[in-house]
Amino acid sequence: MGKAIIIMGSKGDLEWSKKIAKTLDGFGIKSVLRIASAHKVPLKCYELIKESEKENVVFITVAGRSNALSGFTDAQTHCPVIACPPYSDKFGGGDIYSSLRMPSAVAPMVILEPDNAALATAKILGLGDKQIQEKVKKYQNAAKETLEKDDQKAQNG
Repeated sequence: MGKAIIIMGSKGDLEWSKKIAKTLDGFGIKSVLRIASAHKVPLKCYELIKESEKENVVFITVAGRSNALSGFTDAQTHCPVIACPPYSDKFGGGDIYSSLRMPSAVAPMVILEPDNAALATAKILGLGDKQIQEKVKKYQNAAKETLEKDDQKAQNG
């Protein structure tokens, strides 16, 4: 069974990361929360990646402002990396570009919503785990059922 390693750039990213971890828990996926800035402690970050990738993991990086963490993590591992930067309206939301623009051979996926980052992680780990795959299907079906109920309510006034 796989797990998610959620790496935060700072303590300020903890609440955002806890949202991801809560949704992962619903899929039965263990998560580990760590703080390791690619700017401030790159060697610690590197060691964390190298130690963690020995297992079946998906890395989820949570860093705003100048997000070097996602690219750094992706460049150091063969494992999937999902960048889930917390939204900031500072600089007109322009911080997002540091998560989107990556150099060649560096390809973290970018997902902006914590629940969706957890869902993507579950889909990846579900490729090798039928129990997780079934939970993904149930999660998606529940979302569809909610939409159908909302449609019926809208039609009936």
